[in-house]
Amino acid sequence: MSNIFLSLEPKILWNHFYRLTQIPRPSGREEAVRSYVADFARRFGLERLVDEAGNVIVRKPATVGMEARQGVILQAHLDMVPQKNAGTAHDFTKDPIAAVIDGEWVHARGTTLGADNGIGVAAALAVLESGDLRHGPLEALFTVNEEAGMSGALGLKPGLLRGNILLNLDSEDEGELFIGCAGGREATMRFSYSETPVPSGYSGVEIRVSGLRGGHSGMDINLGRGNANKIMNRFLQMGRERHGLLLESIDGGSLRNAIPRESAALVVVPFAQKAAFLDELQALASAIGIELAETDPELRVEAADAALPASVIDDAVAQRLFEAVAASPNGVYRMSEAMAGLVETSNNLARVHSDGYTVSVECLLRSASEEGMQELVDSVARVAERAGTEIVFEQGYPGWKPNPESPILKCMTEVYRNRFGKTPEIRAVHAGLECGIIGAAYPQLDMISFGPTIRHPHSPDEKVEWASVQKFWEFLASTLEEVPAP
Repeated sequence: MSNIFLSLEPKILWNHFYRLTQIPRPSGREEAVRSYVADFARRFGLERLVDEAGNVIVRKPATVGMEARQGVILQAHLDMVPQKNAGTAHDFTKDPIAAVIDGEWVHARGTTLGADNGIGVAAALAVLESGDLRHGPLEALFTVNEEAGMSGALGLKPGLLRGNILLNLDSEDEGELFIGCAGGREATMRFSYSETPVPSGYSGVEIRVSGLRGGHSGMDINLGRGNANKIMNRFLQMGRERHGLLLESIDGGSLRNAIPRESAALVVVPFAQKAAFLDELQALASAIGIELAETDPELRVEAADAALPASVIDDAVAQRLFEAVAASPNGVYRMSEAMAGLVETSNNLARVHSDGYTVSVECLLRSASEEGMQELVDSVARVAERAGTEIVFEQGYPGWKPNPESPILKCMTEVYRNRFGKTPEIRAVHAGLECGIIGAAYPQLDMISFGPTIRHPHSPDEKVEWASVQKFWEFLASTLEEVPAP
């Protein structure tokens, strides 16, 4: 595949991003991209190390005359979210991303693009490569597995980093400086079941929900988009209560940090009830389509004949499952009182899937406050208790408390104003940035997160505005030149 980015500026950044699109790098499979970064550092004679968690740290000395400036850490994550449209043939462990320039935007054909956080990685590599930029002592921290649990940041040991300013290159709105983020915690309910034979007189039906927009479960959670698991559950509850539906298997959603776009279920219904069930399913699908007409106009609900399975999930377990999914909070739980328009607490009912022995219901809880997180934990735990099933909460990761008096915030605000003639917006984000985790291990760090304009991350609609990438680069370069001495 030829480099389609040759016409875009800055060429040094886009060249690295192109190379990243050619390297498969889903979360947990960062071996090849880690080697790319290490080989790059070796080629340019830069100090490099790989820590116990698999993160890569690269160091570059200050340019002449800038040795007394504060040390800056450029931080980005190597992995990307592997999401594709139904019908798109793509293996994220082997295939390169097929990027397209479409007007003002760069996107991929039917898959996530990996601009989150490939643009940040490319920017850090471009700074390390450039011989034209003026800067103090630099480190680049490339973390792993950010999208699937932040294990790279969580595994970062104190004492490895030398700088006292961290620039996280993983935000998605050019012209905005982020100074805080939400913490997150994973929860999993498990319904163990035994299979029972299918009674006589039943017919197999496969139900599919697709076409939803999905998106980032932090950045997009306030947009009211449909959740495929919640929608599917409405069909299953209706079918069970009114038409004797029994569940054979279910597979909805894919990743905890992506709003679920698709769900599929294999069910059986009494043959005498099949026509009435299908009619009511379509009527309910039409009603849901009207509910989501603004947010998810491409919603599709399909029901087709399927081979009759030999067995189904015990009906008493299925009933408890349906009731738990219906009762689970999903979407915005509370808005922030401190910052207008900011979500404080939310839950993403991300995944519902069976494996022949257990149905798992996986959620990602987010909150900017410890109190809000605990309240949501208690709410989800009560759902599991009423359903009579076990629930496991993972340890989670901390949020990042805003510091409006941050010295690097003041510096970057002035740099942006002088460079572009306007004041950047100061914001916090309802998503899990690695700043909170890294800041817990390195409490002396003064941190800012910023980036170009990226839309619909974590979905196949992901795209980056190429002009904003050039502006982001100019801002980064100007900031490095203006970082003051201690």
